[in-house]
Amino acid sequence: MSDETASSPSLSPAKKKQSLGWMEWMRGWSSVFGEILFQRITASHLENPLPLPSVNDLTCVVTGSTSGIGRETARQLAEAGAHVVMAVRNTKAAQELIQQWQNEWSGKGLPLNIEAMEVDLLSLDSVVRFADAWNARLGPLHVLINNAGVFAMGEAQKFSEDGYEQHMQVNHLAPALLSVLLLPSLIRGSPSRIINMHCVGFVDPDDMNVVSGRRKYSSLIGYSSSKLAQIMFSSILFKKLPLETGVSVVCLSPGVVLTNVARDLPRFLQALYAIIPYFIFSPQEGCRSSLFSATDPQIPEYWETLKTDDWPVCPFISQDCRPANPSEEAHNTETAHRVWEKTLELVGLPLDAVEKLIEGENIHRRYGEQHE
Repeated sequence: MSDETASSPSLSPAKKKQSLGWMEWMRGWSSVFGEILFQRITASHLENPLPLPSVNDLTCVVTGSTSGIGRETARQLAEAGAHVVMAVRNTKAAQELIQQWQNEWSGKGLPLNIEAMEVDLLSLDSVVRFADAWNARLGPLHVLINNAGVFAMGEAQKFSEDGYEQHMQVNHLAPALLSVLLLPSLIRGSPSRIINMHCVGFVDPDDMNVVSGRRKYSSLIGYSSSKLAQIMFSSILFKKLPLETGVSVVCLSPGVVLTNVARDLPRFLQALYAIIPYFIFSPQEGCRSSLFSATDPQIPEYWETLKTDDWPVCPFISQDCRPANPSEEAHNTETAHRVWEKTLELVGLPLDAVEKLIEGENIHRRYGEQHE
């Protein structure tokens, strides 16, 4: 396990924020419950499925695309004409889905341009191998949708083979590493986009594994910390990418969606899911903000406006496909910079990795090197 959790004796509790205050938690979770109650009303103007603009020239990588939101996102992009790469751990399941979709699509147009590539987000070596394999094609990448995620509700704390807490690795560290390493292909595909997810929470850059004892671990702590870390990292990446690269970074909320996560919920919450289906989005409804963020022609303009105005966070799209403001803690730029630096350290990249990749230089990677 990484020793990144050691506390610094020079920082007293009075000077260092240990967690969200109860008022911040109340405001954050009240917005979540408000989203549950009113998401159908606020998104009532959206069609289902969401009509897409022409995407025939787009190549899109979608992680976690064998179930839930990712599955619907990949299928709809492919049916709209995009070249879709299903970046998944279980390629057999992906190939079976591809065959099923091809059969269902038969007679409606050209065969779907869709393929599966293996990546296991619980292994940073696997992430590097995927990025190397894709970059070796020397082709463009127009959209990277970091959809894959885990929420092991109620389970004991688990760690990846790399020594990192599973929520933090799957939901943040692996997507961050993938996003940085795929920059050469994204720049070739300019204008291009990196799409990430967000949730209210708190993250301690000195205790990203939640093992120091300063906070008691729970699956909710692990999940919400990882999702906040993702938008903080995205916001710094948003600032570091020059306009000339044409690579937009967007975070979004899919809303409250009935996915495979519900299988891991306590029984009383599963019962709650069963009795309030009206309030919960289906995966087809939940993927609309992902599809909108990936394809809407005004996203690059919105991104450029926020960048020109020196906005502290990256563009954020709500479940109703409208620009919105992310959680209050997401605006903590000091913590965001610390999350950025700690993330690059944990995934084995130099602090100037983005700048070097933009210039076309090679970078040292701690992971994946033994496989070259």
